Amino acid sequence: MLAYLIRRIGYGGLVVLGVLFFLFSLFFLVTTPDDIARRAVGDKAMPQVIERWKVNHGYDRPLWPGVEHPRDNLLVDHFEKMLTFDFGKSDADGVPLSRRIREGALPSLLLTTPMFVLGVLLAIGISLVVALFRESYLDRLGVFWSVLGMSVPLVIYIIAGQFVFGRLLRWFPISGFDWDPQVLWRFLAMPVVIGLLAGLGSDVRFFRTVFIEEINRDYVRTARAKGAGELRVLGAHVLRNALIPVLTNVVMAIPFLFTGSLLLEAAFGIPGLGSLTVEAINANDFATLRAMVFLDSLILIGGQILTDLSYTWVDPRVRLD
Repeated sequence: MLAYLIRRIGYGGLVVLGVLFFLFSLFFLVTTPDDIARRAVGDKAMPQVIERWKVNHGYDRPLWPGVEHPRDNLLVDHFEKMLTFDFGKSDADGVPLSRRIREGALPSLLLTTPMFVLGVLLAIGISLVVALFRESYLDRLGVFWSVLGMSVPLVIYIIAGQFVFGRLLRWFPISGFDWDPQVLWRFLAMPVVIGLLAGLGSDVRFFRTVFIEEINRDYVRTARAKGAGELRVLGAHVLRNALIPVLTNVVMAIPFLFTGSLLLEAAFGIPGLGSLTVEAINANDFATLRAMVFLDSLILIGGQILTDLSYTWVDPRVRLD
């Protein structure tokens, strides 16, 4: 397993280097430093103002390594800063990005963690029930609502939730955030429920397919023939043997708890990392976008490795060579 882990980390490192080079090409070749400066200070700004902005943000150096100064260029600086987690300052307001990322991580976790835990429990529970009553009206109703939930965009859930529960019923604030524990739950309740409902349909449909495939296997019929009840069959046999595809879906979602939800945080005014990314896109803040994409790539690779390792924990037959 150690050799496999080292090999996977090596492959992941190559992917990260590729992502960094893609980012550099996207922001410095497709979009030049002059374009970044003009979007920051305005298209009608004087050339002196644009040059001063480039100097202040370190974008006035050559793009590629030169013979005389092989390290004094944007390419080497880009890789060195990202690989050493020196994210620098925001291009929009000059705030250190490390501080902004630390401040945004907790609001994102407060939103995504309950949404993730409740979503997994509800999706598995509902999927087991509809799989137990497969080909019945309950099963068809579950599939219908799952497909319907998948077909509605998240933005529709957000608009409907804010209008009904925020504007008409006035149960929850439409947007905002307050660290006071007595009112914090009111700002998080509606986005958590909306995110839960928006993602529940796809999870139920996926888990139902996995469970029905397991229910039709020979070992389930053998367990029933030995007198095992349906609850024991579902819990001790079907769910246990379906853990690999379930873990693939669940474990891969865990790393993204730290990056937040772009639409939910932006719509409800939650100052998390998702909202930070949206603000960076609107402000053409290259430094922030570069840091967030780099962190996302690291988190995705870590999630893939964690998923592979989790297979060996639930199925002793799996060997990572």
